[in-house]
Amino acid sequence: MKRKSIALIVLLATFGFTKANAQINLGEKALGAVQKGYAGFTFSDADAAALSKAAVTEMDTKNQVAPATDGYAIRLNRLFGKHTSGNGYTLNYKVYMLKEVNAFATADGSVRVYSGLMDIMDDNELLAVIGHEIGHVANHDSRDGMKAAYKKEALIDAVSSQSGKIAALTETQLGKIGSAMIDSKHSRTQESEADSFSYDFLKKNGYNVNAEESAFRILAKMSEGAEGSFLDKMMSSHPDPKQRAEDAKKRAEKDGVYKPYVQQKIVNTVPAAKKTTVKKPVKKTTKK
Repeated sequence: MKRKSIALIVLLATFGFTKANAQINLGEKALGAVQKGYAGFTFSDADAAALSKAAVTEMDTKNQVAPATDGYAIRLNRLFGKHTSGNGYTLNYKVYMLKEVNAFATADGSVRVYSGLMDIMDDNELLAVIGHEIGHVANHDSRDGMKAAYKKEALIDAVSSQSGKIAALTETQLGKIGSAMIDSKHSRTQESEADSFSYDFLKKNGYNVNAEESAFRILAKMSEGAEGSFLDKMMSSHPDPKQRAEDAKKRAEKDGVYKPYVQQKIVNTVPAAKKTTVKKPVKKTTKK
C-alpha cells in the first residue's frame, strides 16, 4: 500500500524519522461523520478535534494496532497510562506495529506510537519523545494547524461570496483541507516549545531529564545514515536534532542535574508470569 505521511495530515509534530508512513484516506465515511460540523466559516476547537478524530479512527482501521495484551501496548500503557489528561486536554494511546521510527498526536488527543520507535528507545527516552507530542497537544499546535488549513480552503469560495461566508463545505473542499494538512509544517518556535514542554514534563513527574538529550542524540545519529535525506526535507521547519540535544543538555545543566545518560534495557515483550510454588500438604501422623 502506498503510504503518505500521516505526520503531516493530522500530526501535531513528527518527532522522529521515517521513509514511509501509514496512510490516512479521508474517504466518504470519515468525511461524512464530520461534515455537518463545518457549516459556515467559523471553525471551533471542537471542529478541529472532530476532524482529527475521524482521521485517526480511519487510520486505526488501516494499520495494525497492538492489542492490549501485546508487549508493546503493555509497555506503552505502563508508561503513559497515568498521563491521559492535563490542563485542557485528554489523551488516548495506541501502538502501530510499524518499523518506522515515529510518533504523533492529533487535535483530539490521539497519540500513536510506532513499534519501530519503541525498539530503539528505552522508557525514559520514550517518555521524552511522547512528552514532546503531549506538548504539541497542550500548546494547541494541531488545532491551529487544522484551523489554518480549513480557513485556507474555505476562503477559496468565500472570495466570491458577498456575505464572506460559505453555506457548507463539500467533500471536495474537505479533501482539499486534508491535502493542505499534508503540506503543513510546524514552526521552529513550536518545535522548541514542545521540546521545553517535554523537559518540564520529565522534571515534573520525577523522570530522568537527561533522557531528552539522549533521545535527540539517537535521532541525530540516524540522520547521518540512511534517513539523512528525510532529515534534509524536515530541516525547513524542524531544528537540527544535534542542536535540540544541546538545548536539552543546557536545560539540565542549568538545573544542576546534568549527567550523561546511559540507555537502559529495552523490553517490548509480555512480562513473564511469576511462578508460584504450591506447597504440598504435610501429612499428619497420629501416634499409636
